[in-house]
Amino acid sequence: MMSTVQTEISAAVKTRTDGKFKRSEDVAFYRRQSQGPNMQHQALLDTLVLAEKGARLELLEPDKKTALLLTLSASEEGSVRIVVDELHPVRARYRVPDVVVEEAPCEQLRVQQHSEDSVVLSWSSGAYGVRVWRFPFRLEILCGEDVVVTFNSRGKLWFEPLQDPSGAAEKAKSSGASTSSEVEGDQTGSLWTETFEGFVDVKANGPSSVGADFCFHGFSHVYGVPEHADDLQLRDTRHGEPYRLYNLDTFAYEVHSRRGLYGSVPLLLAHRPDRTVGVFWLNASETFVGVRYSPSERQVVESKTKKGLETDVRWASESGVIDCRVLLGPGPQQLFSQYARLTGYQALPPLFALGYHQCRYSYEDEADVKAVDAGFDRHGIPYDVIWLDIDHTDEKRYFTWDPARFPEPLRLQRHLEARKRKLVVISDPHIKVDPGWWLYREARDRGHFIKDRDGRVFQGSCWSGESSYLDFSNPHTRAWYSRCFGLDKYEGSTPSLFVWVDMNEPSVFDGPEKTAHKDAVHHGGWEHRELHNLYGFYQHMATMEGLITRSGGLDRPFVLSRSFFAGSQRFDAAGAVWTGDNCASWDHLKITVPMLLSLSLAGISFCGADVGGFFKDAEPELLVRWYQAAALQPFFRGHSIKSAERREPWLFGEAVTAAIRNAIQQRYCLLPYWYTLFHHAHVSGLPPLRPLWVEFQKEQSTFAVDNQYMIGGALLVCPVTDPGVQEVQVLLPGSGEVWYDVHSAKMYRGGRTVSLPVTLDTVPVFQRGGSVVCRWMGRGSCTAEFQQLPLSVTVALSAQGAADGELYLDDGRSFSYRDRKAFCLRRFRMQSGCLVCCSGSKDGSFDCDTVIQSVSILGMERKPSAPTVRVSGAPDKSVGFGYVEMCRTLTVNSLNLRASLDWEIRIL
Repeated sequence: MMSTVQTEISAAVKTRTDGKFKRSEDVAFYRRQSQGPNMQHQALLDTLVLAEKGARLELLEPDKKTALLLTLSASEEGSVRIVVDELHPVRARYRVPDVVVEEAPCEQLRVQQHSEDSVVLSWSSGAYGVRVWRFPFRLEILCGEDVVVTFNSRGKLWFEPLQDPSGAAEKAKSSGASTSSEVEGDQTGSLWTETFEGFVDVKANGPSSVGADFCFHGFSHVYGVPEHADDLQLRDTRHGEPYRLYNLDTFAYEVHSRRGLYGSVPLLLAHRPDRTVGVFWLNASETFVGVRYSPSERQVVESKTKKGLETDVRWASESGVIDCRVLLGPGPQQLFSQYARLTGYQALPPLFALGYHQCRYSYEDEADVKAVDAGFDRHGIPYDVIWLDIDHTDEKRYFTWDPARFPEPLRLQRHLEARKRKLVVISDPHIKVDPGWWLYREARDRGHFIKDRDGRVFQGSCWSGESSYLDFSNPHTRAWYSRCFGLDKYEGSTPSLFVWVDMNEPSVFDGPEKTAHKDAVHHGGWEHRELHNLYGFYQHMATMEGLITRSGGLDRPFVLSRSFFAGSQRFDAAGAVWTGDNCASWDHLKITVPMLLSLSLAGISFCGADVGGFFKDAEPELLVRWYQAAALQPFFRGHSIKSAERREPWLFGEAVTAAIRNAIQQRYCLLPYWYTLFHHAHVSGLPPLRPLWVEFQKEQSTFAVDNQYMIGGALLVCPVTDPGVQEVQVLLPGSGEVWYDVHSAKMYRGGRTVSLPVTLDTVPVFQRGGSVVCRWMGRGSCTAEFQQLPLSVTVALSAQGAADGELYLDDGRSFSYRDRKAFCLRRFRMQSGCLVCCSGSKDGSFDCDTVIQSVSILGMERKPSAPTVRVSGAPDKSVGFGYVEMCRTLTVNSLNLRASLDWEIRIL
């Protein structure tokens, strides 16, 4: 017979995998837009009005007499905002709040050219412009004289006006009958009601979808719009499914699929050798993105010309308005900055969050947690955080503890804190319907739950059984929820307890597509359809605010969220996400790389995937390769379902344990570099994890590569993602570059693909010539211990004998770096045989004991005679060194140089 646990798991898996997810053909608004006629809108140029912050003019669709208002604004830094709304709506349409944090200052537009057929508006001394064509309406965005992007190039602008709900909708609601066909020949649905798998969706204001198309001129590579388990470069969708943005609990998802997963970021990037541009489509309703390359890349190569090369992208959303920003770069770094300024910069995480996290659904009790904690120390494997899933609660009531399994949570947290480690617990948005539970009563009595279309509290099934769902779109609900994390409210919690928000798409086991009904009602009377993709974003926000409030605003929180939207990255030190419930398979390991690269391009820099795969058992080789890959990715957590065999790193024999220990140890040694990269993401928007083309913008050979990537600008990684591999092919870009194998220090010339032998213990990593990377030296059990260790500095010389790099330091936990400028940024520069350490910023001041003990210089052509160290205020000092001629590496040890002070090493 099956055990109780096995029965529970089988039932849970069945619950989450039964049912059906929609294809585009099942979605009424998408059918209407894709099968309906092109709407030939006309721009009424005589209605043009130039205002202080932009321009506006009216659009008219002659056949349906639909009157629209087009609003344009532009910024000097290179972005254009396009907003289309009804000219006279029967009620206000939903506009996404809380995502955009700062609009770039608007430039005054001026008329540069005007004719009967078009008008050209320019700004920024004529560097940029927009040309509005009268009929058929289209809007061209100009950089100089070149048309870079065209809005409505193929006439796909679609806008369904809201209708008076007192008529047809009420009839449809009461009878369930169709009121009219959607498009000619389509008898499968109606405009006011829609049925899928027995669920009836009543549209309170009738059909309200919007859509538009963009043409990217001269571009044949587009990326972004996560989250999908697919390639980095978006595929042509004309003969298949479009990319869907609709946050869903997609347990054990398929790979190479365009179906929506747990989060959505409606940002698309297009890149060519001389320019990177992007479109941010600010809409939180269900959205489809279609891509069409024309002509094909192969045809371009054969014709040896870029004439006619373009990519068309079509957006279609169920509701809201058209509100999009075209970001003009011109390079990827400028585009990242433009987008970060708009939606928020990546939060700077606490240092412990960049360490290794150990999780399982679920650790059984306090003794189990302590045994796992001790196991890491016994086997010499560092880690920082252990996690508890839903079974730690009292009958799935969040903010509680199971009295039998976790009777002394305070003592457990103090036990971990004594070892400088943290505890993370799960908190989901569904609240068990239990009038005897204080949290449920308060939420019910204060109106904090989502309502159904009839005004009753919406209920659905999730882990706790019959549940109600908190309305996080309500700022009062968020404030109430945030206070629940206070030490006085959350019994058994301490300042070393952090939070994991899961199932927040939201997941509703007995709902359509296992999520909330679209006609459920939120704060302000808005239907769930309007803001579905924002739901997890808002819970993430409320949880972050709760932890910041708990510390009195002193300490950086850590919150991991499964669901996300544009802007999730900015939540103070808490903006971490992961790729959800993946599987223990080589295909899932392989797809992790493009998934994380796509998230990084869309601003979600603190991202990772469950090491080993969440669902099913992981074979030892797969587990080792996953640890090696994940140790070189931003968020690093091992996690598995409880029906899988236990997989703590020491359970598979000493060879496997040693390989995993080495991968985790190397991760910890590299944390000074990772932390510096997150500082740069926090201030510039540049992601730590980067596709090759971000660093090698002109090299088309890199544009579709998604099996290897850059960590910052210095390290190139090619994870091993296939079984039984003994040799891998690695592209080393840049014909003028040099690369150094970090294991052997062997130098390779760039601009070619090299074959490298690998064993189970190795993964190809190269340091780029011209870079400097700092690492911790020695061993520790967690980040707090590693912080006390000295640093080693690896200088990789370029072909010109130069190198440059930075090191960021602060206390690793508080907001003092922001509030009191308690940080230091150190710059290392090697030129003409002299390595200089100096300040990289005038803003910060942080006096720390961190010392640099060792410097290695890769690519030294000859053995020096007498390296000397010069520190301000002290005489020059000769230092001992070693030189390995075979790999041309110079190493200077026993330096004991303060990282926060200026000094230089002269190599004579």
